[in-house]
Amino acid sequence: MVQGQVVAVSRSRAHTFSKPNVDEVVLVAGIGVEGDAHAGATVKHRSRVAADPAQPNLRQVHLVHAELFEELAALGFAVAPGAIGENITTRGVDLLALPAGTRLHLGEHAVVEVTGLRNPCAQLDGLQAGLMAAVLDRDADGNLVRKAGVMAVVVEGGVVRPGDTVRVQLPPGPHVLLTPV
Repeated sequence: MVQGQVVAVSRSRAHTFSKPNVDEVVLVAGIGVEGDAHAGATVKHRSRVAADPAQPNLRQVHLVHAELFEELAALGFAVAPGAIGENITTRGVDLLALPAGTRLHLGEHAVVEVTGLRNPCAQLDGLQAGLMAAVLDRDADGNLVRKAGVMAVVVEGGVVRPGDTVRVQLPPGPHVLLTPV
């Protein structure tokens, strides 16, 4: 089982773009991060609520790999955990390469299931000009690569803190590549 580490946890009760870091977050099964504006069984992201407020919330928890911040720093961007809206910042797990349905065991009890990629939005440029373009790339075949993290739903609740382990449990094959949710 691949193992990584939680670097930071963040939440915001308001629909703010960035989320302040906290000492711990409580994940609630089927809901998301307790006390976060995006928690709920149905969609909470404003654009998705406008389209259909009854659709299931596949974006309960947003995870970003800390390695992205190092990549962005090399391009002149200063981005810290929580700044691009993620709830959990990890290190040591290639989140973007995980197949859909991967379960991430966070700390002692919490388990989230990866539902898809975060589709970066123009609000990133409000944080720093050019940031949206910096979290997009092209692979060798010219396909768009979204690097702004993954989205997940909470399967088993629990407390998650910086320093906790992240254990990766791949789903049975055949594996399905992540797409934006």
